Amino acid sequence: MQIGHDDQGRERVDAVRGDPDHGYTRGSLCPKVNRYERTVYAPGRVLTPLLRAGPKGSGQFTPTSWDDALSLIARRWHAIRAAHGGEAILPVSYAGTMGLVQRNALHPLFHKLGASLLDRAICTPAQEAGWAQVMGDTPGPDPDDVLAADLVVLWGTNALATNIHFLHRVKKARERGAHVVLIDTWRQPTADHVDATHLVRPGSDAALALGLLHVLHGEGLVDHAFLDAHVQGYDVLARDVLPAHTPADTAARTGLHEATVVALARAIGRAKVPFVRVGGGPFRTGRGAEALRAMLALVTATGAWARGGGLFASTGTADAFDASSLLRPDLMPTPRPRVINLNRLGHALTELGNDGDDGPPVHAIYVSHCNPAAVCPDQNAVLRGLARDDLFTVVHERFLTDTARYADVVLPAPTMLETSDLYRSYGQFFVQRTRPVIAPVGECRSNWDTIRALAAALGFHDDVFGKTADEHIDAVLDVPSPWRAHLSRGSVDRAALDRGEAVRLTPPRGAFLTPSGRIELSPAHLGPPRAQPTWADLDDAARFPLRLQPAPALYRLNSSFAERDDLNDRLGGPALLLHPDDAAARDVDDGALVVAFNLLGETRARARLTTAVPRGVVVAEGVFTLAEAQGPTVNALLSQRLTDHGAGSTFSDNRVEVARAPEDR
Repeated sequence: MQIGHDDQGRERVDAVRGDPDHGYTRGSLCPKVNRYERTVYAPGRVLTPLLRAGPKGSGQFTPTSWDDALSLIARRWHAIRAAHGGEAILPVSYAGTMGLVQRNALHPLFHKLGASLLDRAICTPAQEAGWAQVMGDTPGPDPDDVLAADLVVLWGTNALATNIHFLHRVKKARERGAHVVLIDTWRQPTADHVDATHLVRPGSDAALALGLLHVLHGEGLVDHAFLDAHVQGYDVLARDVLPAHTPADTAARTGLHEATVVALARAIGRAKVPFVRVGGGPFRTGRGAEALRAMLALVTATGAWARGGGLFASTGTADAFDASSLLRPDLMPTPRPRVINLNRLGHALTELGNDGDDGPPVHAIYVSHCNPAAVCPDQNAVLRGLARDDLFTVVHERFLTDTARYADVVLPAPTMLETSDLYRSYGQFFVQRTRPVIAPVGECRSNWDTIRALAAALGFHDDVFGKTADEHIDAVLDVPSPWRAHLSRGSVDRAALDRGEAVRLTPPRGAFLTPSGRIELSPAHLGPPRAQPTWADLDDAARFPLRLQPAPALYRLNSSFAERDDLNDRLGGPALLLHPDDAAARDVDDGALVVAFNLLGETRARARLTTAVPRGVVVAEGVFTLAEAQGPTVNALLSQRLTDHGAGSTFSDNRVEVARAPEDR
């Protein structure tokens, strides 16, 4: 970090650099975070509380004071709670802030209010559920294990956009002789860094995993000694499921050639240290958990876990910290309030409670570190809900996002350089404590400081609200954990952590942390994994023949970083990637304005014709604002349907049609 001073002598961030001593990143930064000072000082930062001064969605506001804003919020919440009960209030948050304290700051206040609970299941809960069903509480493998692999399979992950530090390790493994394979639904940019790319039909991942395992089983490439010693349920899988997954069947389901299925299976089965890294895409379908269970069965059958390989989905570091002293679930009323899934926010804001069976309608929402108008599925339903005159909306934000433009009150939020927090990772095992490097700009207040102020305005004086963010971090770190035995007070590692250095966690290793102590491929309540139709497989393919694949962008993280003109110039505007044959069938030229539509809505974008996208697939990279799209975005085409387990999003499981759009529309 390079700190300078502005014209008034106040400290300011002049440059942001990676830490060369960080044990995982080694000083490299994601392109989105390079020059992060441009986000801190970007035009449009919200620097003072604002009150709505025009129609919802217009973005018209007038400044006000913190005291007046807090007083208004407290009065409205008290009135709503008295008239409709606490469940009429809903906190909405997700991952715009990732630190343990600031990301979870809302919990104690809204537990105290008796507000509806939010299931923040928008990312990969199906993946997490599938892992838990097979591996229990077993931590994920160390991502550095890939360095010893002789075969690396990147499955459904654009590591160049979402996991660049892991990709650095894949490149090193490749330099050492590893063969690197990419499996995905389109030839995305990571394909330029691998040896072979295999494109499969969307939603066919479980079928592919089971088809590959069929070949391994039939050709004697299964590690029976490992299975006998450490695995439960393989015999059931082999007897009841695998016979149906012949190479011919697998080819028909996935779109691969039979010879490709056999060759890929043999490569996996003959590898000494196979290492599979999965991304989130395969698990954002109606059978997402089943897909991971099938992939785990494939990897487990090779015995890779005993040879330094395995399947890496997430490190699973949540167990390293007991944050109950901050979260305070004990403040919730009895019975517990209802749970609202973030993926079904559109339903919650437009239909919930209308029949009285599910409690009251939502009359107030508090949005923090989340932009649901841009990122939630069924965007049109979300926007209809946000436009309700009887919905009191408070948004705590850094910029006037699509959601903030619908707010009654906007509160100014800081960046991560202006707050204290404790950061863990789901992609590596290092933890880092941060403190503000500059004072909050303008009148910005952190999530936690804002919650404390709201608690005081509401007349809540529980001890949890009396602690600072740093005091909560200390309290969390003082709770013993086998992951952090080396981080006790007075230790060298704890001193390093308190200085802001990255310190490695020590996950428990050895046994598989499942009820049986074995990897459980066929638990009694689930049976073995199976390849079943996803939601889009059951939709009207004749009317909507194209499978829509939303994809991460290199220069934007969902709707974050939309304020950065330098990144926006490299990203370009909204585009739909089509195979030239699909475009020709629709009389669409490269660069033409098109409309993609289904029963939920439509969005406009420029067509980009490329053979990187297979026939029958349309790809939309990145999440754009309503202004950039000049109307609804691709999320208007994504349904509120949920995954098989984990109640996750099904962003990768929708059908659309594409047609030319009038240029002057």
